[in-house]
Amino acid sequence: MADDAFGARPPQADGPSPQQPASAAPHDPAPAAPPGTTAGSAGAGGPAAASASAASASAGVPTGGAGGSADPDDDDPVDAEVLAAEEAVENDLAALQRERDDYLDALRRLQADFENFKKRTLKQQTEHLERAAQHLVEKLLPVLDAADMAIAHGGGEVLAPVAGLLMDLLIREGLDGIDPKPGEPFDPTVHEAVAHEPGDSAHQEIADLLRPGYRWKGALLRPAMVKVRG
Repeated sequence: MADDAFGARPPQADGPSPQQPASAAPHDPAPAAPPGTTAGSAGAGGPAAASASAASASAGVPTGGAGGSADPDDDDPVDAEVLAAEEAVENDLAALQRERDDYLDALRRLQADFENFKKRTLKQQTEHLERAAQHLVEKLLPVLDAADMAIAHGGGEVLAPVAGLLMDLLIREGLDGIDPKPGEPFDPTVHEAVAHEPGDSAHQEIADLLRPGYRWKGALLRPAMVKVRG
């Protein structure tokens, strides 16, 4: 036998021997992708996917998987809600600012009215007190007239100190006497003529003081009763 003569043949390895390189496996070229398709779409789904992509491209439908990019022109409902919320907040803020301004204006007007009320009330109280004091002084004028007549008729030793104290007190409070001297011009605004005598002067002048007059804080309280000459 030939095998026996030449000896046993060593077992062959499964792969190619190191002396003879294994021939490369035949490689079938991939079919060309139809126009309008991408390499990813062709490789991912094979010829069927490539055909579907080509059909979609020819129909004008954008290709891509479930996670493809969205059209930027499409409205996002979340963004729309955010914009609506921002607009509502701005409107509420503007309304609150208007309401605040209205309250501030009302508060300023109320404060101004209260200040005017205080001033008006203080003025009325002051005028009321002045009128009350004026009425009291008017009631005291006959007492002063009686004291002057008593002093003029010789009772000055007793009444003069008391009448002087009373007169000084009233003068400090605002009483001012009107007692014109003979020869002074006649002033009808503060003098009351009750008698007249002829004279050489072309103008009327005071001939005699019959009763003194008084002012109370600048206002005429009683005119002076005089006798006029001229």
